[in-house]
Amino acid sequence: METFQKREVQMMQNVHLAPETDEDDLYSGYNDYNPIYDIEELENDAAFQQAVRTSHGRRPPITAKISSTAVTRPIATGYGSKTSLASSIGRPMTGAIQDGVTRPMTAVRAAGFTKAALRGSAFDPLSQSRGPAPPLEAKKKDSPEEKIKQLEKEVNELVEESCIANSCGDLKLALEKAKDAGRKERVLVRQREQVTTPENINLDLTYSVLFNLASQYSVNEMYAEALNTYQVIVKNKMFSNAGILKMNMGNIYLKQRNYSKAIKFYRMALDQVSSVNNQMRIKIMQNIGVTFIQAGQYSDAINSYEHIMSMAPNLKAGYNLTICYFAVGDREKMKKAFQKLIAVPLEIDEDKYISPSDDPHTNLVTEAIKNDHLRQMEHERRAMAEKYIMTSAKLIAPVIETSFAAGYDWCVEVVKASQYVELANDLEINKAVTYLRQKDYNQGKDFAQASSYADIAVNSDRYNPAALTNKGNTVFANGDYEKAAEFYKEALRNDSSCTEALYNIGLTYEKLNRLDEALDCFLKLHAILRNSAEVLYQIANIYELMENPSQAIEWLMQVVSVIPTDPQVLSKLGELYDREGDKSQAFQYYYESYRYFPCNIEVIEWLGAYYIDTQFWEKAIQYFERASLIQPTQVKWQLMVASCFRRSGNYQKALDTYKDTHRKFPENVECLRFLVRLCTDLGLKDAQEYARKLKRLEKMKEIREQRIKSGRDGSGGSRGKREGSASSDSGQNYSASSKGERLNARLRALPGTNEPYESSSNKEIDASYVDPLGPQIERPKTAAKKRIDEDDFADEELGDDLLPE
Repeated sequence: METFQKREVQMMQNVHLAPETDEDDLYSGYNDYNPIYDIEELENDAAFQQAVRTSHGRRPPITAKISSTAVTRPIATGYGSKTSLASSIGRPMTGAIQDGVTRPMTAVRAAGFTKAALRGSAFDPLSQSRGPAPPLEAKKKDSPEEKIKQLEKEVNELVEESCIANSCGDLKLALEKAKDAGRKERVLVRQREQVTTPENINLDLTYSVLFNLASQYSVNEMYAEALNTYQVIVKNKMFSNAGILKMNMGNIYLKQRNYSKAIKFYRMALDQVSSVNNQMRIKIMQNIGVTFIQAGQYSDAINSYEHIMSMAPNLKAGYNLTICYFAVGDREKMKKAFQKLIAVPLEIDEDKYISPSDDPHTNLVTEAIKNDHLRQMEHERRAMAEKYIMTSAKLIAPVIETSFAAGYDWCVEVVKASQYVELANDLEINKAVTYLRQKDYNQGKDFAQASSYADIAVNSDRYNPAALTNKGNTVFANGDYEKAAEFYKEALRNDSSCTEALYNIGLTYEKLNRLDEALDCFLKLHAILRNSAEVLYQIANIYELMENPSQAIEWLMQVVSVIPTDPQVLSKLGELYDREGDKSQAFQYYYESYRYFPCNIEVIEWLGAYYIDTQFWEKAIQYFERASLIQPTQVKWQLMVASCFRRSGNYQKALDTYKDTHRKFPENVECLRFLVRLCTDLGLKDAQEYARKLKRLEKMKEIREQRIKSGRDGSGGSRGKREGSASSDSGQNYSASSKGERLNARLRALPGTNEPYESSSNKEIDASYVDPLGPQIERPKTAAKKRIDEDDFADEELGDDLLPE
């Protein structure tokens, strides 16, 4: 007891009370040391050593029944004394001695204190002497849960692989993966039903597998299978929001051109979408509008697009609305729809790409976002808007006003007042191009405006070669070739590499008939532009004008090596070989020209005449029949077809052709003459009727000739002057008229010269005939058309200085 009291006194001496002061020392007491925690003297502490020796293995076992009264038992203290303490629960305390038996100290077993320590074993709290821990018990792979998890993982991987294959363009592989995923998913569902309740089935996985399979069927154009798969999803009430997939079913019906069902499913999908999801509703309504357009129900499509433009206007809806009003021919509504299209906001902020200050950090950020993905998307959106606006303007401009010029002017004014001001210039250029296509060159080219702008450009920069070249073009258009040459020379002095000026000065020398200087210019240009088809053709053309056909053929062969499919160059080669008397080579190039462009009347006529020369009547018929299709108002082509039938011995076909020609051209005397001859030779009764018609036409022709003769007698002097001028004019047109004369002479030289193989009119065939189906190939800017129509050669310059074609 005294020892315990001394211990308490010693402990109280180490207790420091807080000073009664307002200022506390935050770091006081850190250097104080309590001797209770001193472990160096534990070996000399008899009470502690006794406790260590008696606390393991000699305790009485815990009994099920303990006396309910408090048990008094001694406790060893740190000072070697024992104090009897009563347990409050009636059970002996750990380490206590009861009935001579020590109770084991199980409370310290987790820290490594066991009774083995009493036998002299080393202290090993972490049980490191036992060696490594045994391996973890492996999971049983044969368990149903593990099989289900593994199968579910395989299904997810197959769906992912299918999507990746689709994105890479391998649609067949994507479909195979989707089918495999479907098969394994069904196996998975059956296994889940055997192990767990149906409520635990993974519906999300089933939905993804079916949806992916339907999508792969659709992209592989297996529409029936895709519709069946979508039906499985839609009819399953366990899938939430599956009704929106009816829009995909509508898309499939639209591809199948089943417009009624497509509209039905679009409207069913529209009913499934709540009004909160307005964007999805707008997309479905756009699909409905497209379906109505393809079905030709423009009024219904107009209703859909008008609703869209009133709720959420967008570029596609505005463009389609304009097309619908164009289809129904409503001019005023076309204008309103075009104005709605113009008013659709682009939602592009251009100011954020302009640095407002000199802050380096701000400038760095601005430069970084100038070409990022968002900026590229904005460029694409603007390009799409400009495309829709330009296409709409080109479509409605010719019909919204009394003339297409007034319609273009209205569109230009509307565009100028919008956010697309820069498109107004494009519309002006398109207006001029339209004039040129209509061959209304006076309207398409405003030379006065061009000249004034060229003067402004030259005055602002006298040493700019492009400005000087364009000024020379305007002077050339007015016919002042010498002055035009001066501007081109000045442009070359300022910039010797200006190929446009060098090309145009060669054309100017050619116009002034200074062929040697023109040839020198084009040869210099050829040294710069080795593979320019325009330059090569101009050199060949000058050699032809110099009456050097061999050199012209050589340079044209180089043109063919650059552009082997140009029909005009090939026909030019055929013409030159024909002049040289090489019929086989001429036929080869004429035939190649016809193969690439089968609508050139000159080529068709030459090939037909060639087969007539060689007496291949059946082949000649093919070409004359095509010529009759191209020029159905020319009677000579039908007469040539009928004559070829007659010479080939097919008289019945010849008679039918003559009769058909007479129905189309009842006033043609030659056709009636052949009908009378054929019907007489064949002993037909129709010969008398045709002879009566022929006599009546001959009388009318005689009366007409008498009237013309009496009119000429009254104006003999003036007629002589006109004949003189006509003869001088015909002498200048060497290439075209001489070729027509040679063809007509060849036709007259055939057996039976009184038969009308030649044209009844001496009018020259237009070599620049335009194919009604559009041009077949790309032609060089200054190819064979240059010789036919030299008044337009100022438009055929090189580079950026070209006038619009």
